[in-house]
Amino acid sequence: MNREQMLDRLQGGTKWDLIIIGGGATGLGTAVEAAARGYSTLLLEQSDFAKGTSSRSTKLVHGGVRYLQQGNLPLVLEALRERGRLMRNAPHLVRNQSFIVPAYDWWEGPFYGVGLKIYDLLAGRLGLGPSRHLTREETLARIPTLEQAGLRGGISYHDGQFDDARLAITLARTLADLGGTPINYMRVEGLLRVRGLVFGVEVRDLESGRVHALRARAVVNATGVYCDAVRRMDEPDAAPAVTPSQGIHLVLDRSFLPGDSAIMVPHTDDGRVLFAVPWHGRVVVGTTDTPVASMLLEPRALPAEIDFLLTHAARYLTKDPRAEDILSVFAGLRPLVRSEDVRDTTALSRDHVVLISSGGLVTITGGKWTTYRLMGEDTVSAAAAAAGLDERPSTTASLRLHGFVEEAAGGGAAAPGGDEAHDPLQAYGSDAPALRALYAADSGLGAALHPRLPYRAAQVVWAVRHEMARTLEDVLARRLRALVIDARASIEAAPATADLMAHELGRDATWILEQVRSYAALAAGYLPA
Repeated sequence: MNREQMLDRLQGGTKWDLIIIGGGATGLGTAVEAAARGYSTLLLEQSDFAKGTSSRSTKLVHGGVRYLQQGNLPLVLEALRERGRLMRNAPHLVRNQSFIVPAYDWWEGPFYGVGLKIYDLLAGRLGLGPSRHLTREETLARIPTLEQAGLRGGISYHDGQFDDARLAITLARTLADLGGTPINYMRVEGLLRVRGLVFGVEVRDLESGRVHALRARAVVNATGVYCDAVRRMDEPDAAPAVTPSQGIHLVLDRSFLPGDSAIMVPHTDDGRVLFAVPWHGRVVVGTTDTPVASMLLEPRALPAEIDFLLTHAARYLTKDPRAEDILSVFAGLRPLVRSEDVRDTTALSRDHVVLISSGGLVTITGGKWTTYRLMGEDTVSAAAAAAGLDERPSTTASLRLHGFVEEAAGGGAAAPGGDEAHDPLQAYGSDAPALRALYAADSGLGAALHPRLPYRAAQVVWAVRHEMARTLEDVLARRLRALVIDARASIEAAPATADLMAHELGRDATWILEQVRSYAALAAGYLPA
């Protein structure tokens, strides 16, 4: 996947079947769906793939226990089916994660136990393992750092875990494998219209400054929390379709939660579910649900949100985390489907909606990572019908994603998988041997980027050559997850990483200095003030 080669495809006045605006989970899923049906497909992202919300999730592929509590059984059933499909189609990216709901009151065991049995039943044959009650001793054996005072036992259940940004890059590569064209750093600045109908986009290449006018049979707006801005390019008076909500996560050292099990607390002070999940050798704690008025490309965690998570984590862990223990804190914005009747964002639906304007612009918004494939299927079907494209069936329910490894799929979905903390190349799937060949060819590329990070120099080179990484942030934040698992270590690794990138991209010393400076400023925002 090479950006220059993708740019070459824009020449010659091609009329695309679909142009998709937005390179997050929804846009990438829609583009893969379209290309898999054989439609000529172009995806344009103004920044980097998964720069926004799609790299800032709780790292779970799940049905949503919280939605089960709310009685939204159709959404839970839909998500559980998609979870099973994703584990089958991308076993190198999704693993089985065991969770424990600690029970401190007499009623919690029976109450949550019944709910999780319903969760098992809804999953059916795509289930990852049965839920079961645990004694106090069994619970503490699985999570020795769980607060012991008043603990009666627990309930264990299974859900999926993944690396969100790595899945996004894999979808971009899958799109390219299917003949589609993904391009990052391409900002859509306007829609092309004739007689009131949308027939393309005007887009600026943010690297060269060149402006392209690109034609399409259908244009899809998959820009998440920014979808209303694109809708107003078509209909200036369009009513808002989304209500943004901010969720943050803290990343802590693994000593706070040793072992392989995660904690799920079904009810916090604000009515949300709280997770503490082992991930990449660290622990991710989240999340919050805070209504926000501004939609920044780089949102920042609020002090009150950080305090909220620290306070709730301390209630359930014997080792109380403090601000100075935080390795990284990241924030993301959810594009919740707007409802005039609901003011509390925790009550807003996580369902998705497809809108088609009078001018033919197709907008997909809402939803969540787990259901990205189904969202893409619904969007492409609607766009094809609106544009008069040949009707073609969806094939993505069984589409193996880039890097699929048959051996990984053969282990059975019910068996918990390995973490990238144990095998840093697991997420590369079938590309892992080529990465190891880089190590063998050049001993310098086998060197660690930083003592506290599980990454090697070869992964930087690979990201530039094959994954369209253009900036230092692209590599350290998303191709690798250094910014998220240890922001301080990532700042320290930045100069060596930038030097490797400059050699691959043909950049000079000035570029290196500017990249390191801007990255350090960005990464400082991932540390508590």
